[in-house]
Amino acid sequence: MTSTHFPMFPMKALQALLPLAFAEDEGAGDITSEATIDPRQRSQAILLCKEKGILAGSPALEAIFRYRGLAPRIEWHVEEAAAIRPGQVLATLEGETRGLLLCERIVLNFLQRFCGIATAAHTFAAALGKSKTRILDTRKTLPGYRLLDKYAVAVGGGSNHRQGLFDQVLIKDNHIAASGTARTAAEKTARRYGRSYPIEVEIRDLEELETLLTAPVDIVLLDNMNDTQLRKAVKRVRSVAPHIKLEASGNMNLARVRRLQNTGLDFISVGGITHSVKALDLSLKIGNDVPVKKETSRGRK
Repeated sequence: MTSTHFPMFPMKALQALLPLAFAEDEGAGDITSEATIDPRQRSQAILLCKEKGILAGSPALEAIFRYRGLAPRIEWHVEEAAAIRPGQVLATLEGETRGLLLCERIVLNFLQRFCGIATAAHTFAAALGKSKTRILDTRKTLPGYRLLDKYAVAVGGGSNHRQGLFDQVLIKDNHIAASGTARTAAEKTARRYGRSYPIEVEIRDLEELETLLTAPVDIVLLDNMNDTQLRKAVKRVRSVAPHIKLEASGNMNLARVRRLQNTGLDFISVGGITHSVKALDLSLKIGNDVPVKKETSRGRK
């Protein structure tokens, strides 16, 4: 299911990207529209869904036009986080024709990405059924899009892992290689920060797990383990150190997530929901004769 609670849309993150988006697309001006369309002409348009998915990023629509000093009338027919389907009119717009065309591709580029991420997060979260295990995103996001991508994950029903290097400790293989052992790295971290930050440690095998059962760690990341190893790790930690949460990562696809839904893992992280996102197919159709079928689909906030 989609999320019943998700953060506010990260408007400042979008606004930081808009100068770059328009600079590369508009450049010195839309020479095609300037040649073919009267500057006084106004048109209606519809934002049309062409593929089943989850709506995410609707606040971006008005913000993109507003950045260019445009103020088309916008009416949304669906709510953020709503399930959407092919042929559904998501929003209607009316404004200067040149302005609609100027912003068309930028609007679609952003919304298609956000909806694609939300749809992927929704699909993985749904694969867990009624399990208490949660799908996590990662830092494998497009540079500059971190907050936006993670917002879309939350809209789709996934959960956000750390935002960056600054808000949670994650001791990975390279840290361990430089520190000596996983336990040594965890103990150094605890001495420096106390309990100021959650401490997570990535491990590669069950032997390494044993060294952390009495270490100052909050989460153990079980990286690239097979299903049998994951089940053994859950059983061992639950019997000896039940306060430690367990996250699994590596080679996670839908079929495997379904297999793991009842193993007792706390988290499954899936980098692919952001780094390999498939944009959801949307289009913006302009024309006064475009039929507008007003349907209401409600998301849950």
